[in-house]
Amino acid sequence: MTKPYNKPRVIISSLDTERLEQLIKSLSDMSFPGKDDLEVELARAEIVEPEDVPTTVVTMNSTVRFEVDSSHEEFCLTLVYPWNVDTSGEKISILAPVGSALLGLSQGDEIEWPKPGGGMLRVRIKEVTYQPERSGEYHR
Repeated sequence: MTKPYNKPRVIISSLDTERLEQLIKSLSDMSFPGKDDLEVELARAEIVEPEDVPTTVVTMNSTVRFEVDSSHEEFCLTLVYPWNVDTSGEKISILAPVGSALLGLSQGDEIEWPKPGGGMLRVRIKEVTYQPERSGEYHR
C-alpha cells in the first residue's frame, strides 16, 4: 500500500523567484496551462537569498538524480528555463508540471511523476548532483 502524498517544504532563491515571476507575467494562460501550479508553488515557498539556499535544494539549472520508487531505476534531469530545453532528453522545463513541482525540493523528497501513457510513479530525489548556488554562481 502506498502512503499518501504530502507536499514537501519548498525553498526558492530570491533570484529564481524574481526571474520566474517575470516569466509568468510574459506568458498568456493559453501558452502555459500550468501557470497556476507554478504560481501556487512560488506562493507557498520559503524565499531565501541565493547565498542562503541549502546545498541539497533543487534550484533553476540544477541537475538532479532521481530514483523510481517501484523499480529503483535511476535517471538524471536538469531543471531549466523554457528557452534552454533541447532534444537531449536531459532537461526539463520549469513550465512542465513536473518541472514546477521539482523547484525548491530537497534530496530525499518524493513527488508523483506522470508516466508516459498515463498513471503516476512515485519518484525520490536521490541527489542534487549540480546546483549553481553551491558552485558560487549567484548571478547566472
